[in-house]
Amino acid sequence: MATFHAISAVSAAVVHLLESHYNPEDFGGSPLQFRVYMAPDFLAPMDAGVSVMLYRIYPNAAHLSPSGHFSPVGRRQPPILALDLHFLITAWAKEASLQHEIAGWMLRVLEDAPVLPAALLNQRFPQTFQPDETVELILAELTTDELFRIWEAVADHAYQISVPYMARNIRIESIQP
Repeated sequence: MATFHAISAVSAAVVHLLESHYNPEDFGGSPLQFRVYMAPDFLAPMDAGVSVMLYRIYPNAAHLSPSGHFSPVGRRQPPILALDLHFLITAWAKEASLQHEIAGWMLRVLEDAPVLPAALLNQRFPQTFQPDETVELILAELTTDELFRIWEAVADHAYQISVPYMARNIRIESIQP
């Protein structure tokens, strides 16, 4: 199981994955940026690149453990905190054609690497994930209304091409002894 750094580590891993596959020649030499965003960043966005914003954290009901679980030797075990992280991954550019190219490229990169290995996940915070742990990254679904409500909240209706993704089953261990 991962440490409490896992949420930040997954965000950083998605950015690093995209950045490591970036070749400026694929975009006519255009320099792209790759960053984790918070809502205020949408008010002064990058000129060209990809942002990754965590907008929702939900429990992963399939892997939650009940509280008060006891080990075979009678000790109370802390519950496993199993989470799904919901991201909005946004293509940014001043010209529509470049924005569309970035969107197609980022989707292809993410679909080509749907499983994030521990080596990638541990880049920012070493030893956050165990060597055998992985995180699955999948396309998620948002209704048009949900997507527009997010944009209304973060960027005053200045919509950009965005794709919802979910990182599934991040299991965070307790910090209690």
